[in-house]
Amino acid sequence: MITIRLNAADVGRIRFALSPLWEAMTSVRALSNNTARSVHGPWLQKVRPTIEGDDLTLLKALIPPAGYVPDFLTPAPPRRSTSFESGLAAIAATPHDLVVDELRRLHTDTPHPLLPELIAHPAAGLERITSALESYWRRAIEPDWRRMRALLQEDLAFRLDELASGGLERLFRNLHPSIHYRSDRIEIDRPYCCDGEPMTGQGVLLVPCVFTWPAGLAVTAAPHVPTITYPPRGLGRLWEDRQDITDSPLADLVGRTRAAIVSHLDLPMSTTHLAHQLGVSAPTLSVHLGILRNAGVVASRRDGRTVLYHRTSLGSQLLSASTSLATTA
Repeated sequence: MITIRLNAADVGRIRFALSPLWEAMTSVRALSNNTARSVHGPWLQKVRPTIEGDDLTLLKALIPPAGYVPDFLTPAPPRRSTSFESGLAAIAATPHDLVVDELRRLHTDTPHPLLPELIAHPAAGLERITSALESYWRRAIEPDWRRMRALLQEDLAFRLDELASGGLERLFRNLHPSIHYRSDRIEIDRPYCCDGEPMTGQGVLLVPCVFTWPAGLAVTAAPHVPTITYPPRGLGRLWEDRQDITDSPLADLVGRTRAAIVSHLDLPMSTTHLAHQLGVSAPTLSVHLGILRNAGVVASRRDGRTVLYHRTSLGSQLLSASTSLATTA
């Protein structure tokens, strides 16, 4: 059992964030622990032929299939949404004594022949680690990051609505079966527990993370911000192949472009992202989105400076009915 004790300051500082760096780090463990039949099977089959090499060997030494992972590899995002590059910069700025301490612990728990060199030369080791991470990110995560980010943003919108509707108790009740809120503490049912007590007064960071499925990770040891990751809602949709409905009853009714828009909005997308997916200009797309929104088929919400569009329940019903008709025709 992992316990994070909360004082009044901690409760007031519970927050959410997205982290592309966390996705990259946790995906390395997913490579070891998932199969072609798992929820991440389609991703595994796609990336495995492109990522083998020294960079992945180093990352697997740092992130074993189970047990301890050095906490400096998963720095707390300072804002709700940050870039992969800012996460790399945070790793590169880790104090060398902290790098040595955490790598020594890793080597004690899960020995690997690459670790002693990193421990002996932490400055050079950080350069090797960040270089390997950047190379891995470009090949394994970045091509699908927009889609992952849309799923994570959808989860955040739901969690914030839960918090607004029922407070912390409602938020944590539906967060993950292993995570429990007890008013003065958060308890996480985990067979593996990190040493060290988290520092109070820093709050708690909640990070939805695609590749932590089916469980999650927790960072608790000082001086790191207490952090809990959990799988986002709707993860089963992430790698689904989207059905082509350009020749369907829905396309006959509303036109091929609008039917394609409805089909693509299984996850929230910005105009720019959707225009890139469909190969149409943003102004043309905006006209179609306006018509669909006025008809109640799609809806929009603001996320910072970005407007995200998503399919409504009516849009989902139309899409489902069109698919059924096309199948039986």
